[in-house]
Amino acid sequence: MFMRLPMTACLCLAAAAALLPTSAQAHSGPSSCATSGERGFPLTTRVHGGPNAYEAGGGYGTWYLDLTNTTARTCGNIHPVIVLVDGERALAPAQPRLEFYDGDRPHPVRFEETDADELVGVLADERGGFPGFTVGPGRTLTVKVRLAVTSDAVANRVTANAAVVQRHDGDGEWVGQSNDYRFTIDADPAPNPDAPDGLPFADELARTGVGPTLAALATAALLLITGAVLLPVRRRR
Repeated sequence: MFMRLPMTACLCLAAAAALLPTSAQAHSGPSSCATSGERGFPLTTRVHGGPNAYEAGGGYGTWYLDLTNTTARTCGNIHPVIVLVDGERALAPAQPRLEFYDGDRPHPVRFEETDADELVGVLADERGGFPGFTVGPGRTLTVKVRLAVTSDAVANRVTANAAVVQRHDGDGEWVGQSNDYRFTIDADPAPNPDAPDGLPFADELARTGVGPTLAALATAALLLITGAVLLPVRRRR
């Protein structure tokens, strides 16, 4: 189902339209895809195939964005927009590392933060010579996207949306919202500086899944060995 975005998301997309490269601004316009007075969205979007979780500081996860042209005309100069909304409102623009592919070549995406603490990134790369996507009449173009999260990101819940904005007269035209893509960011909790020093050997056993009983036995054995070493020393004194 495709519907109009709520006001906050529309404001995000207005900000995204301002991020379009000058080449896209110069060549975009209603004549490239839609006819005057046409109602509805010439392009629809759908996100699919992404992982359920990303590890902070881990590798990339791959997902896909379908762009479907519902008209009988070719739609060109298309720059989809990715909007990220996180539950903690703690995700910084530099923490999500997003790249999209035009063929075999990856292009980086720069995120900007809005007043609503949402991150907006446009699939545009003027330096890389990316002219925007072109979708033929009645056709669907699948764009490969990959995402990673930097190690300083906190544990979080994130919803990603994709939309299509074609810039015209300083504003965005034809906004089509995709389905929600929800995922979590898994991050190790920050160490507690007030916590007592632990026994690394026992902690390592616990992390490797040997279970609390064996870890406790290992701790007891370590204490006994330590006591056996210390007692003769004290007797010598």
